[in-house]
Amino acid sequence: MRSLTQSTFTYVSRHEGDTDQLGEWLAEFLLPGAVLTLDGDLGAGKTRFSQGFARAMGIADTVNSPTFTIIKEYEGTGLPFYHMDMYRISQEEADELGLEDYFYGAGVSLIEWSSLIEDLLPPARLAITIALQGDQTRVFHLTPHGDPYQSWCVQMKENGHLQ
Repeated sequence: MRSLTQSTFTYVSRHEGDTDQLGEWLAEFLLPGAVLTLDGDLGAGKTRFSQGFARAMGIADTVNSPTFTIIKEYEGTGLPFYHMDMYRISQEEADELGLEDYFYGAGVSLIEWSSLIEDLLPPARLAITIALQGDQTRVFHLTPHGDPYQSWCVQMKENGHLQ
């Protein structure tokens, strides 16, 4: 019988360059409609990861946390990037934003503080949780929900990038 438990993969970042590297590896797999969720305590590095990820997508613009604008859209070299921050809105307010248009659209959605809108997230996604470990070290836990995210993580593990 197949296990119903979700696989979780781990990546340890000892400095910002490591965090950027994870974003670069993930950007190699992107396709329209990809959804990545990002959770962790304040100061864990969610926005820092988002910045490196955006650069890996070919975005030259400055990427800041969209805390007050909720959603910022950027044009990458291949796909649009939809950077979202759900920290300051309720699930009811988020439900009125038409997030499905982003989640199932032509670009890549990255949602900071996604746990606040859990019921609105698509079933297929890559959930990333960042945990602080000391001043510089961050531990990224990547939990794929469905394909293609499971295959991305398996391939990165086979390449020695994830544990």
